[in-house]
Amino acid sequence: MTVNDNGITSTSINGNAIEFQSICKRFGSTLANDKVSFAVKAGEVHAIVGENGAGKTTLMRILYGLHKPDSGTIYVRGKEARIESPKDAIALGIGMVQQHFALIKRFTVAENIILGQEGSKFYISREKGNKLIAELSRSFDLSVDPEARIEELSVGEQQRVELLKVLYRKADIIILDEPTAVLTPQEIESLYATIERMKASGKTIIFITHKLKEVFRVADTITVMRGGRSIATMSVAEVTPQELSELIIGKELRVRGEQRVEPKNTEALVVENLVVLGERGNEVLKGLNLVLKENELLGIAGVEGNGQTELVEALCGLRRAVNGRIMLFGHELTGTPPWLLRSKGIAHIPEDRLSSGMIDEFTVYENLILGYQTEFSRAGLLQKNEIMNETAKLMDEYDIRPRDLEVKMKNLSGGNQQKVVIARELRKNPKVLIANQPTRGLDVGAALFVHNKLLEAKSKGSVLLISSDLDEIMELSDRIAVIYEGRIVGEFDKKDKVEDIGSAMLGGKGEYA
Repeated sequence: MTVNDNGITSTSINGNAIEFQSICKRFGSTLANDKVSFAVKAGEVHAIVGENGAGKTTLMRILYGLHKPDSGTIYVRGKEARIESPKDAIALGIGMVQQHFALIKRFTVAENIILGQEGSKFYISREKGNKLIAELSRSFDLSVDPEARIEELSVGEQQRVELLKVLYRKADIIILDEPTAVLTPQEIESLYATIERMKASGKTIIFITHKLKEVFRVADTITVMRGGRSIATMSVAEVTPQELSELIIGKELRVRGEQRVEPKNTEALVVENLVVLGERGNEVLKGLNLVLKENELLGIAGVEGNGQTELVEALCGLRRAVNGRIMLFGHELTGTPPWLLRSKGIAHIPEDRLSSGMIDEFTVYENLILGYQTEFSRAGLLQKNEIMNETAKLMDEYDIRPRDLEVKMKNLSGGNQQKVVIARELRKNPKVLIANQPTRGLDVGAALFVHNKLLEAKSKGSVLLISSDLDEIMELSDRIAVIYEGRIVGEFDKKDKVEDIGSAMLGGKGEYA
């Protein structure tokens, strides 16, 4: 047994840091946590996995004091704990790094870390605070300048600040919610090293992730949640990735390899010397070139903010190119409006389905025909029977739940909302599908469904996949192009090392550099 600087013992008699007993939490008619019971041993990395809506984040928000359970008991180091706010959690040595960082961009690193400690027993001078932050940075390999402003930092550096905030408050039970979602391969490896250092120092890590590869890389123990319940807890050594996938969704899952047709030599989409300006009039795309072949799935890898959004918008007619050409099977499309691009065979799965891919107050059937209304119009009137028949077929084919065409989109889960968007975009078998972050925020089951649909689209046309998930790029792509500062700086295939691709993503020498 050890005692940290807060005087909190890090283990209980039975060796558990946390124990959940019959935790229930309801939001209206939705039972988010249904008698959840399992224990987290002290000093281990404990992964919690499950589909969207399985109750993982709700449970962790209860542990951190952001929600109150309707019933059940939480034990912290063997003692019953009443956690009604994050302040209570912090006092118990519990910290949480959420997926969306809570940092004030105009403040410095040190100001963000110390924020909230003013007037408390932990109050210290700025000089001493900087010194303590520097010591923590060295101890856990979280290199960051205490005087740097948050707005000047990369996403990976901002995450280090969040970790330092938790460590500064002397937490020894640390919750990480989807911590690798927007990191480069090098930043992910750095995070893994930090987790190992925290574990070696006696800290307990609760790790929420959709990426099963990460579970087997860092975790000691896994708890699977499904439908609000904890259905299994096991050591990593007791389960295979395939078995874990099937536990998560309750059935066998696989990427359908029979749809992996070989690309043809025909050039489907050609982008030549494309120059596009950003919101402030600066050049974001700086003479970008790429070629997408027929029946090819070309993955675009890169750290977010290097021109991916502007490239997609230019290809979809949503942003004007100031120079260069966009060609579809030899016909120039530069400057073509979105509605006409759609009629010529360009489909688009947007990066943010909520703001760009759907209207949340519209029904499922209304969203399934967005952009195709004229197809179902006679004498200026929409033919509802035709619409309902066609969209019912799509709902069955894409397994959209609930099976209710009249339900509003806002009442669907994220995975089912994405299925609606994909069903609409693929129903006409596009010549080129532009898929921008198509699985972001989706669980393993929904993500694999999307992967199979992308491969199906490739077999019938071509797919340009833009994703910050390098594992996804490597799994699906025939060829990988890396974008950096508005240019394609390298091309790779699956046989190339992930480290080489990651280096190009950070500006290292590539084929085109």
